Amino acid sequence: MKLLKMSKSEFNQPISIAWLFKMAWRDSRKNRSRLFLFISSIVLGIAALVAVYSFKDNLQRDIDSQAKELAGADLIVDSRRPVEKARQKMLAQLGDDRAEERTFASMLYFIKGEGSRLVQIKALQGKYPFYGKIETSPAAAATQFQSGRNALVDQTLMLQFNAKVGDSVKVGALNFKIAGTLNKAPGQTGIQATIAPTVFIPLTYLVETGLTQIGSRITYRYYYQFLNDDELEKTLKKIEVPFEKEGLDIETVASKKESTGRSFRDMSRFLALAGFIALLLGCIGVGSAIHVYIQEKLSTIATLRCLGLKARAAFLIYLIQISCIGLIGAILGAALGTGIQFLLPVVLKDFLPIEITMQISWLAVAQGVILGLLISILFALPSLLGVRKISPLNAIRASFENATAKRDPLKWLVYVLMLLFVFGFTYLQMKSLVQTIAFTIAILIAFLLLMAFSKGLMFLAKKFLPLSWSYLWRQGFANLYRPNNQTLMLTVSIGLSTAFICTLFFVQAILINRVTLSSSANQPNTILFDIQNTQKDDLNKLTTSYKLPLMNQVPVITMRIEQINGKTLAKDTSNSNAFRGEIRATYQDSLTIAEKIIDGEWIGKAEKDDPIYISLEQGYAKRLKVKLKDKIVFNVQGMLIPTVVGSFREVNWGRMQTNFRVVFPTGVLEDAPQFHVLMTRLPSKEISAKYQGAVVRKFPNVSVIDLDLVLELVDELLSKIGFVIRFMAGFSMATGWIVLLSAVLTSKNQRIKESILLRTLGASGKQVLIINAIEYFFLGVLAAGAGLILSLSGSWLLAKYSFDATFTPPLVPILILFSIVVGLVVITGVLSTRNVLNQPPLKILRNEG
Repeated sequence: MKLLKMSKSEFNQPISIAWLFKMAWRDSRKNRSRLFLFISSIVLGIAALVAVYSFKDNLQRDIDSQAKELAGADLIVDSRRPVEKARQKMLAQLGDDRAEERTFASMLYFIKGEGSRLVQIKALQGKYPFYGKIETSPAAAATQFQSGRNALVDQTLMLQFNAKVGDSVKVGALNFKIAGTLNKAPGQTGIQATIAPTVFIPLTYLVETGLTQIGSRITYRYYYQFLNDDELEKTLKKIEVPFEKEGLDIETVASKKESTGRSFRDMSRFLALAGFIALLLGCIGVGSAIHVYIQEKLSTIATLRCLGLKARAAFLIYLIQISCIGLIGAILGAALGTGIQFLLPVVLKDFLPIEITMQISWLAVAQGVILGLLISILFALPSLLGVRKISPLNAIRASFENATAKRDPLKWLVYVLMLLFVFGFTYLQMKSLVQTIAFTIAILIAFLLLMAFSKGLMFLAKKFLPLSWSYLWRQGFANLYRPNNQTLMLTVSIGLSTAFICTLFFVQAILINRVTLSSSANQPNTILFDIQNTQKDDLNKLTTSYKLPLMNQVPVITMRIEQINGKTLAKDTSNSNAFRGEIRATYQDSLTIAEKIIDGEWIGKAEKDDPIYISLEQGYAKRLKVKLKDKIVFNVQGMLIPTVVGSFREVNWGRMQTNFRVVFPTGVLEDAPQFHVLMTRLPSKEISAKYQGAVVRKFPNVSVIDLDLVLELVDELLSKIGFVIRFMAGFSMATGWIVLLSAVLTSKNQRIKESILLRTLGASGKQVLIINAIEYFFLGVLAAGAGLILSLSGSWLLAKYSFDATFTPPLVPILILFSIVVGLVVITGVLSTRNVLNQPPLKILRNEG
């Protein structure tokens, strides 16, 4: 070895930094490709993080530059109930220019195609947006549609119902001409357009549609443009306090910028944590590979020690090697991540409300390089510290003989630093101590469980492996226990990436199954709401004429909270959210099958002159900060009704029926202004289309929710979210594969010796190949099995305690995922060691010698 072809006097000279770098360079000549392969385990993790950081920087820059176009106005005032006349006069005087909008959900009926769909109606008056524009086809439709009874219809609806510009649609009692296709509105994302497609109509015609009746849930929105920033600041100071007391929400360009940035910071943190998991897998690969590398260098280091090299110098030589290769790996990862960042806007296009202009973020690149160098050194240190303990006597010991290792306090310090590194990095992403602790503990538990599963499966396989099996099978399994084996490391890294992907798949299936309750024969799949008292009987007749069942028909009363224990909004600013917005409540004499009393006593009928005892959903009660026997005064269309909290209920929101946060007893609200909700079951899409069309034509104010369509939208939404997560999880899978490849090539020398021994004893190349294939088969089975056990356990816990749903493991997908992981491990292992088997033993011995 060239490293040893040096004079002894060279070792006895004072050691300089230049000499250490020179020795590190010489020693690495024969091992550079292997060293780079070790560090390549972290390249994808660094690439993922740099891509996310670069995307976050570019996104924040574009949010800052496009904030006005995102808001469309300098000041936006929202109210979820009609604004009082006195306040309307004040609103009419604000700003240099103003626009007004009413937003609500309603049915849209395509007259030509006789199709209908629940949409988001925006009744607009004024020149909104003042910044940016509503994009339509033709372009002039955005500014001209308010000149008559025209509508702008979302492009997804135009495609779904094969509609064209010039066709007519019905909104409530009025027909509107489609003036243009709505391509994009300020702040709108692709996901929003899919779930709740938007239709613009002129505000002038809103009253004539007949949709502003009792129960109509309308958002009142006012847009303002200020030509003078100082005037805007004065206005904000003047209106902020009184508007807040009256339940009016204020939004400015600055607050819009902050809320949008905060939303996407949360997403960026999640993506960064997904990339961090890939990086942790790579760190495992680095630590294990460096351990094997140092074990193979024992004789070289011992010989250097015999020539007079001090332990500290030997340690520094290999630290320099790892640092330099780690730096190169980090730079490559940063370069790769800079390229990958240009894919993220494509992956996330349905979630972005603005146009992203991508450019290199040098801050993100610097963060990636520093992070890569740091973790390369940190996770290699436990093995590198062992270099200090190598005695010159190791040069005359057998290569497989190890001295009994003493406990090294520095190693334990490094392990603590590793844990602190994970904790610190996570905290920088989450900015929450509780979430950081939870994530760190979850990662630690996942690693420990995978180690336990791996050791348990290996123990069971070893204990119950049939002795009647052929020698090739027994030898292949025994290879998992060879000296310097990396079985545990590989099962943990591959198992964790498998668990990551499988858990995503299982959770998506749990959410879909939870919504698919409507598919059972005895569950409703259609909801009709905003049914007025005068329409109730006629709608029931129409429903039964289509031979449809009347299911879960309940009254709904709109109200708001006026007082809680004698305190109003003006007096209780600490609980201001409780007084805002309208509440949809009902009355009934008994609990439904979706409700259960968990505290207090249910009273189904109010007696004359007795207190009115209401029941609150437990989560809503916590948000209101109320207890049993507390007093709440409700405002029901101007009438104040005092009540007492009599009980708390647990509500199964997953059940397809009408559920309420507030339930009154009978005998109180029967004469109050109310509307009704009806649920029924439609047997086919054909009958659904005919029935919905008949409802919209005869009862234009009644809205219909098709739960089958909701299920399709949820499935589509989860698929899009799942694609984003799978994109990031792909880094973990790829890192797991690189760790596997690195481990295989790291143990190449060991395999060469085994191959020589087996070939010398008479084994053919084919038999040695089969032994290696069986070894990797067992390795794949252990890794995939451990990952699936962790994934199934985690998915069951999530289903039971987070989603309140049942989890039935899908056998076919599990078998497919299991087979794919095992197949990849076997193919990678066999192809990586095949070249060793194609040469005669003597040639290999000569090369090694």
